[in-house]
Amino acid sequence: MPSAFLPDRAFVRISGADAEHFLQNLITTDLTALAENELRPGALLTPQGKILFDFLISRDGDGFQIDMRADQREAFVKRMAMYKLRAAVTIDVLAETGATVGWGEETTAAVDHRFALAGTTVSRQPGKIGEAFDSAGYDALRVLHGVPESGADYALQDAFPHDVLFDKSGGVSFRKGCYVGQEVVSRMQHRSTARRRVVIVSAETPLPASGTDITTNGKSIGTLGTVAGERGLAILRIDKAGEAMTSGAPIFAGDVPVTVALPGWSGLDFPSVAEEA
Repeated sequence: MPSAFLPDRAFVRISGADAEHFLQNLITTDLTALAENELRPGALLTPQGKILFDFLISRDGDGFQIDMRADQREAFVKRMAMYKLRAAVTIDVLAETGATVGWGEETTAAVDHRFALAGTTVSRQPGKIGEAFDSAGYDALRVLHGVPESGADYALQDAFPHDVLFDKSGGVSFRKGCYVGQEVVSRMQHRSTARRRVVIVSAETPLPASGTDITTNGKSIGTLGTVAGERGLAILRIDKAGEAMTSGAPIFAGDVPVTVALPGWSGLDFPSVAEEA
């Protein structure tokens, strides 16, 4: 099984009699839909509905394990402690650092729901397991399937859950009760106002560096994130990309002509000019 070690991950365990109720009222993920040995994306939002912290969450005995960026863990734990009050909840920082990701074969480890939607089995475990390689192969797999990660593809406190496809990947619920920022993301859902989305960018030559603007008709419609050779990820205005595709206007990443596609598993399409009208 191909595998990669991600050194920039850290883990928090939230357990206790009130753990599920506590988290269900705070984060975007619907924990009632979270199966054993499954990882789902989730976030703690700002009151304005933007992603303050993002993570993968899984069940762990009487609690939950949160796999997140190491540079965000301390601030996340402080925020959770602020919300805890008198709830019967224990918040533990786990000793393991880094995560091992494997893909392509059946596994007994927790499976990442984001990739499962695309028909690929990807598992994650804390720590370095076996002869794991660097993250380049995993990044290429993310690009292939349209799976973004903060830092590489979007900045925290700058993106809404819809921007990063949480509404399609099981990362945000519109049916459970209130949580921080819920009113804003629910309004975006019911009014169909989400226009920034993750797309897969492809070219016939290697793409320029991450951070390069994606443009059409001389105007920026997004920015390159993770790049893996001739493919990359970007969050862009799909209404503007749809207009360009309908009219035949070229789209560029820097000076490189590109095509853009929404991940097949998302079920999304580019709106046409007529649909926007």
